[in-house]
Amino acid sequence: MGLINPDFQTLPELFSSVFHHFKGQESKFPIARKINGVYEPISYDAFERDVHTLSAFLKHHGVTPKERVAILSENRPGWYLSDMAILNIGAINVPLYPSLPANQIEYILNNCNAKAIIVSNMLQLGKILSIWQNLPELTLVVVMNRLEEAVEDVLDLNQAKAMGDKILEEKPWLLDGTVVEPEDVATIIYTSGTTGVPKGVMLTHRNICENVKSCSSVIRLDNSDCGLSFLPLSHAYERTGGYYLLFACGATIYLAESVETISLNMSEARPTIIFTVPRLFDRIKMSILKQISTQSTIKQKIFFWALKTGEKYHKEINEKGRAQQLLSMQHALAEKLVYSKIKSKFGGRLRYFVSGGAALPQKVGEFFQALDIRILEGFGLTETSPVTHVNRPEKIKYGTVGPAVNNVEVKIAEDGEILLKGPNIMKGYWKDEAATREVIKDGWFYTGDIGVIDRDGYLKITDRKKHIIVTSGGKNIAPMPIEELISDSPYVDQVIVIGEKRPFLIALIVPDFNKLKEFTVAEGVVAATNKELIENKAVLQIFEKLIRTVSRQLATHEKVRKFLLVETAFTIENDHMTPTMKLKRKAITVRYSAEIDKVYNTLNMVYNTE
Repeated sequence: MGLINPDFQTLPELFSSVFHHFKGQESKFPIARKINGVYEPISYDAFERDVHTLSAFLKHHGVTPKERVAILSENRPGWYLSDMAILNIGAINVPLYPSLPANQIEYILNNCNAKAIIVSNMLQLGKILSIWQNLPELTLVVVMNRLEEAVEDVLDLNQAKAMGDKILEEKPWLLDGTVVEPEDVATIIYTSGTTGVPKGVMLTHRNICENVKSCSSVIRLDNSDCGLSFLPLSHAYERTGGYYLLFACGATIYLAESVETISLNMSEARPTIIFTVPRLFDRIKMSILKQISTQSTIKQKIFFWALKTGEKYHKEINEKGRAQQLLSMQHALAEKLVYSKIKSKFGGRLRYFVSGGAALPQKVGEFFQALDIRILEGFGLTETSPVTHVNRPEKIKYGTVGPAVNNVEVKIAEDGEILLKGPNIMKGYWKDEAATREVIKDGWFYTGDIGVIDRDGYLKITDRKKHIIVTSGGKNIAPMPIEELISDSPYVDQVIVIGEKRPFLIALIVPDFNKLKEFTVAEGVVAATNKELIENKAVLQIFEKLIRTVSRQLATHEKVRKFLLVETAFTIENDHMTPTMKLKRKAITVRYSAEIDKVYNTLNMVYNTE
């Protein structure tokens, strides 16, 4: 069935057509959330009423078209409701990550001159109250949770909706006549800022609507589908794919309770599609292998036979178009004995995962494919609304991000940079024409990513242009493929390779401490803390062997000469990771500069005496 209305030009038009389509249908619902341990649906009719009342409230309180209204919240029904209400009156939604500290929120709200903000709870409200005196434009604050006691100049969502309801009774015409044009800005999304101050990406209604249409022609969905939402809605990837696309096709969105409860929520919601990031697959893979290791010898043999069978089966299909009869029969048996049991842990209805936000290691994709679980890896940026490429369900090539979606043109510049053109390219950066001119030239958007296109039109990302390491010997090295080789070890949680203006490469590695502890228990090694663990001789030998093995697969100038184990993971909280789960290389190298210098100085002495 696909899109409910394939002709929508703006997001309010999309919302309105979907609400109209499902009017009075109690059996269908757009969103379900957990209440007292049970998923409870919200009907289309009830949700549409709430959108109208909140729209009326915002308009009555002076929010006019093109003014900015921020949302500071985790994924919850109030996020979708706020977004629809803001867009419904022609205002601009500015989403903020709930993990942001008050000083960064203050910068963004001042930069976009936000008129109003809707926050989720008292924790987020506390951040706003601490900076409100520095926000001269901010006149309206609403909190989604019920206010137990009055807070001056703050209303809760129930109060806002009740006021909106009363306003519509008195002025039923209030929402009439709002005109939203396709070229109007729908949202300003501030980039994660891996290298500096966040920039506000202006996406128009046309940008997002065209991207939803392009995605719908690749990922076929209808009202029998449902997704599980846990990536932040403040990220363009989850917002376009996991929200607008699903809503536009009449699919249901189940809200996960948290990242920790994803496994449980999958079994309850039984999703047909999940938008996620590669880090989840590492966790699932480790969980599967750990569980298999506790099984009987015969069950372990059956699992690894099924894994091998899946590898052969998909290899033949990829190379010859179909598998031999005997292999097909073996694959069908493996499905019955192994694959179906693993798939049941995802609810038993999953058609595919969609992976984005970072590179999916090829071996990880192939591992899941061998277990008959399809991952569609894609590519895009906030500035491209965001999806520009995605693997096709009928032909998946792991190690690539697939061909371009409809309406997107792609070409590779002389230096290898990926350039894009299409109706999904942003209007520009908010209040920053110079930065806009840097990335949009002659209609082409310069992604900052390096890549190649194969003969089937599938794009392979080889690295970020900014991440290319230029050694003191003048060698240009892409760190991503090297990091993928190192990450392949079960003992590695996170890694960055460094060597800018240095004579050779070294790796900063955050070990998988759970895996290391299993090793030390088996070996009888005593280590009370993570620091003691990474200083242990037996542990160091694991990583020395790993680096030697990896270096054998690399050119001389690409070899990693030394590693540095660090005891603290790179996280959003310690400012070593962006809210979109990308490592902040600059911040990490600054934090560990003394340790890095020590490693280089020691190695330089060795090389100079040889």
